[in-house]
Formats: sequence, C-alpha cells, structure tokens
Amino acid sequence: MRAVTAEVRQPGRSDARDNRTRILAVARAAFAADGLDVPIREIARRAEVGPATVYRHFPTKEALFAAAFAAPLELCSTIVAEGLAAHDPWRGFCLVLERLMEVHALDRGFARAFTSLPYFTADRDRTMQMLLRLIHRAKSAGALRSDFVLEDLVLALMANDGIQADSQAARTAASRRLAALMLQSFHAHPVPTPLPPPARLPLTLR
Repeated sequence: MRAVTAEVRQPGRSDARDNRTRILAVARAAFAADGLDVPIREIARRAEVGPATVYRHFPTKEALFAAAFAAPLELCSTIVAEGLAAHDPWRGFCLVLERLMEVHALDRGFARAFTSLPYFTADRDRTMQMLLRLIHRAKSAGALRSDFVLEDLVLALMANDGIQADSQAARTAASRRLAALMLQSFHAHPVPTPLPPPARLPLTLR
C-alpha cells in the first residue's frame, strides 16, 4: 500500500517541480523583455498556470525576483572577479565593462533590479566594492583616467539600459559599440581604434 501511495504522489511532486521551473523561466523572460512591472497574473498566464500556483511557489513578488535574478547576480559577481584576476588591469577593466553591459543589454529587468531593489543591497554592495578595487588597479597602472569614479560606470550601465532595438541581436550589437566608445573615453591616453559594427536602431527625429 505504501508503494502505491508513493507512486501516486510522485507525479504530483514532479508536476510541482515542472511548474516552478516554467514559472521561473517565464518570469526571467518577462522581466528581461518588459522590466519589473509585469504583474504576477500575466506571468501566470504566460506560464499556463493559475496565479495561486505562482504564489504557492513564490509567496511574494520579491521572492520571485530573488529566485529569478539569483543566476545573473552571481554571473555579475563572477565577471567582476575575473576582471580583478586579469594580469593586465586595463584589460580586466575592459572585460568587466564589456561583459556587464552585454548582460544588462540582454536582461533589462535585472539591470533595474540590481540598481534599484532594496533586497539586493548586500550583493550589490559586495560587487561595488570589487568594482572599486578594479578601478583603483586600472588607475594605478596609468591606464584609466584619474578623474574616473564608480558613478561613471553606473552611468554607462544606465545609458546602456536606454538602448532601444527591435531584436536582442541588435541590442547586443549596439551595446558592444557603446562599450567600445565608452572605453575609449575612459582611457587615460586614448588611441582611436576601430569600433564594432554599428547596429540597426529605430531612428526618430523630432
């Protein structure tokens, strides 16, 4: 009898895992494409479950944010750590700016969550401390302009978040070109170098 009971319950547990995985995948995609204001009811609709199912796995929207952004948050920390480990301080700084801008270009929800949501404070502060060390290394090497401050890097990410493109490919291409322009302006002794190819962006003139 116990074996039969276990067999009956197993599919339920499997369905619950599948629902959670699907909800997270849909939430990540929704936040990345449309920002943080996508309602739970819309996420439930896209995941083909009821709102109650979403709340059963994630009692609050904050809990859903935390689960949805755990992986990209860890990725950002890894990117900065790799930049700090680079032998060439300037190359490490370039790597971090380029990759952070690419991550943020592909995930607009995470970009806004990382800079604005209060429950990411500890992780954000730890990453910011590593960024300060990265900036200090690049300045000490004489490669990064002496008046550069952490807020300039945040400004670059904010500008990157404003890119409007019709596809992820175009958004990524535009982000790479913007990063190259930024890095040339940040260098203590800039030498003009070829930029990545331009992206096709919707142009509106008023």
